[in-house]
Amino acid sequence: MTQVTYFVALPFVAADDGIVAGEPTECFNSTAVVMRAEALSRKPGHVGAVAFSRTGDPATGDFGDAKIIRKFGDVPDDLSAL
Repeated sequence: MTQVTYFVALPFVAADDGIVAGEPTECFNSTAVVMRAEALSRKPGHVGAVAFSRTGDPATGDFGDAKIIRKFGDVPDDLSAL
């Protein structure tokens, strides 16, 4: 079983029914993902972004819970669906 950690920057946009997730961006490491999330939070049309990581086995699809690294701007309180 090979464990792999993915680092993801996820922007959020305003919608009629609240704040919704945008297109996620995979990054190389924790430093890069924080920088990317901050940049995404400042992009026109985005209201915020979150940098997180998930570790697991890509072969089986078994991954642990997401670990929030940093939040920028407006993001939903409940990020359990990450």
